[in-house]
Amino acid sequence: MSPVQQPLRLNFGCGMLPSHLSYLVVINKEQGMRFIVWGVLFFCFSLTPFAQVTADLILVNGKVWTVNDKEPEAEAIAILGNRIIAVGTTQAIRKFSGPQTRMLDLQGRRVVPGFNDAHVHLFNGGAGLASVQLRDAKSPEEFSQRIAAFASKIPKNRWILEGNWDHENWSPAKLPTRQLIDANTPNNPVFVQRLDGHMALANSVALQLAGITKNTPDPAGGLIVRDENGEPTGVLKDAAMNAVYAVIPNPRPEEIAEAVKAAMRYAAENGVTSVQDMSASSDVLSVYQQLLARDELTVRISGHQPLSQWQRLAAVGVRAAFGGDKLKIGGLKGFADGSLGSTTAWFFAPYLDAPTTSGLASDELVDEAKMQERVIKADQAGLQVAIHAIGDKANNRILAMFAETAKQNGARDRRFRIEHAQHLRPEEIKAFAQQRVIASMQPYHAIDDGRWAENRIGPERAKGTYAFRSLLDAGAVLAFGSDWFVAPMEPLMGIYAAVTRRTLDGKRPQGWVPEQKITVAEAIRAYTLGSAYASFDEARKGSIEVGKLADFAVLSADILKINPIEIEKTRVMMTVFDGKVIYERGK
Repeated sequence: MSPVQQPLRLNFGCGMLPSHLSYLVVINKEQGMRFIVWGVLFFCFSLTPFAQVTADLILVNGKVWTVNDKEPEAEAIAILGNRIIAVGTTQAIRKFSGPQTRMLDLQGRRVVPGFNDAHVHLFNGGAGLASVQLRDAKSPEEFSQRIAAFASKIPKNRWILEGNWDHENWSPAKLPTRQLIDANTPNNPVFVQRLDGHMALANSVALQLAGITKNTPDPAGGLIVRDENGEPTGVLKDAAMNAVYAVIPNPRPEEIAEAVKAAMRYAAENGVTSVQDMSASSDVLSVYQQLLARDELTVRISGHQPLSQWQRLAAVGVRAAFGGDKLKIGGLKGFADGSLGSTTAWFFAPYLDAPTTSGLASDELVDEAKMQERVIKADQAGLQVAIHAIGDKANNRILAMFAETAKQNGARDRRFRIEHAQHLRPEEIKAFAQQRVIASMQPYHAIDDGRWAENRIGPERAKGTYAFRSLLDAGAVLAFGSDWFVAPMEPLMGIYAAVTRRTLDGKRPQGWVPEQKITVAEAIRAYTLGSAYASFDEARKGSIEVGKLADFAVLSADILKINPIEIEKTRVMMTVFDGKVIYERGK
C-alpha cells in the first residue's frame, strides 16, 4: 500500500464524501488493475457499504508503456481530476465509467508518459517563433536576405533578435560579418545568435549602442572576433555578448506572456507536459506566476536561476523543488564553458581546425575558487546546482567541484546535474556514476553536431561524445531534453537520435559513434522518469502509475515495435495534461 497525494470524489447514493478524508491505494492483483477505497465509513439515511469510483476520463484499447518496471505494459488508464486512479486491462478499467465519464478509444495506439524536457529556454524559444528564422539558411546570401526581409516589416529602432543561425550549413562554413547585414538594417539594432546561444552577430548599430570598438578588450571568458585590421566583425562569443545584452530593452510582461503561450502550444504539439527552464529570469517567473493564477499553464515548469544569484533564493528560505505541481523553483544554473560550434567548449587538447585554442573557461569558472565557493554555499542552503559543461576539461573540473562540495557539506540527496555532459573521457564517465551526478543531455545534438564535430576534435575524442550507452552501463542517471531554442523541442526526434545516431545529413546511416546507441525503452525513460528524477519529481510524474499526475502522450506509431529509423516519422496524436486533453492532431 502507498498513499495517493490527491483527494478523490466518490459518488454515494446519499451524497459526496468530504474531500479532506484520507484513503488508501490498494492493488487488486486478480483483476489486473488498481483501485481506490476510502479508509472511513460514511453514514446517511440510505447507507451504502461500498463506494464506486467514477473516472472523469478513461483511455481504453491502447498500448500503454508505463515506465513502471513492476507493470510495464497495460491497455487502459482511468483518471479522476488530475490523477491516475487505475491502470490495467480495458475490461477492468471500463468499470470506472459513469454517466459523466469521457471515454477515449485509443484504437491500439501507443501511450507513453508525458515527455519531460529537462533542459529548455522557454521564453527565448517562444520569442524565437515570432522572430526571423535563420536556422535553415543555406548560405550567407540567404542569411542576409532573410534579415533584410524581416527588417522591412518592423518599426524603426526595434531590435532584431534570436535567429538561431548555423554557419555549418554554409560552404565554406565561415562566420558571418556585420557587413552582410548593415546595408539593410540601418535603422534597427541586430543581435542574432548562433543556434547554440554561445555566439551572436551584431550589426554596426548594435555594436555602437554597446560601445564595442577596435579598442575594446576581450572580456574574461569571452571573445570579440576581429578582422585582419583588428576591427570587430560583429561576431561576439560567450561573455563578450554581455555588452550587447546590457543595452537590449527588457521585454514587456505581455510580450513574455505571448512568447510563453506560443512555447506551450509547441510543447503540447510534441507531447511535452513538463519542462525545466534553464533561464527562468525574475521577469519570466513573474509571468509564469500570472499564468498559473489564471489557470493558463499547460506545461509544468521547473525554473532555474543563475548560480551567481543563489543568495536571493537562500535568503527567503527557498530550497530545491520549492513550489507545486505546475510551477517550482530552487534550481540554479551555472556555466563552465561555451560550445563546440563556437569553438569555446573547453578541452584538454586544442581543436584540430583551430589549433591555437582549446576553448574557453566561462567567466564564472575563470576564478575557479570563487565558483567553488558559490557551489558549496548554494548547496549548504539546500538549493540544487546544475552546471553547463561541454568540453572534457570543463566536465572534469565541475565533477571535481561537485566532489569537493559533497565532501565539505556531507551526504544528502542533492542531485547535482551537469547540463550537456557532451564530451567525456572514460574517467569522467565513471565519476558521473560514482558521484551520482545526473547527466542532463540532449540527444538531438548528436545527430546535428555529428555532421562536422570530428573536424574539430577528431575520431578519438569523439568516442566519448554523447556517451549515452557508456553512462548507462556505468550506472549513471540520464535526463533527456532538447536545449530548445538550440534544437527542436521534439522528444520523438530526441529518441530517434539516441537510438539511431543517424546524422541529419544522411551520411552516417549506421549511426555516428554507433557503440553509444541506447534502446527505445531506455530513451523513453530518460525523457520521462529520468527527467522527473532530475527535478525531484519522480514520486509524482514520469511514469503511468496510480496516484501520479495524469500526463501522457498518444503516438501515431508504436515506437517500441517499429524499425527505429521510422521513429523520425512518428507524431504525437494527442496530449493529456493534468487530466485534460489539451492537444489533438488534426483538430
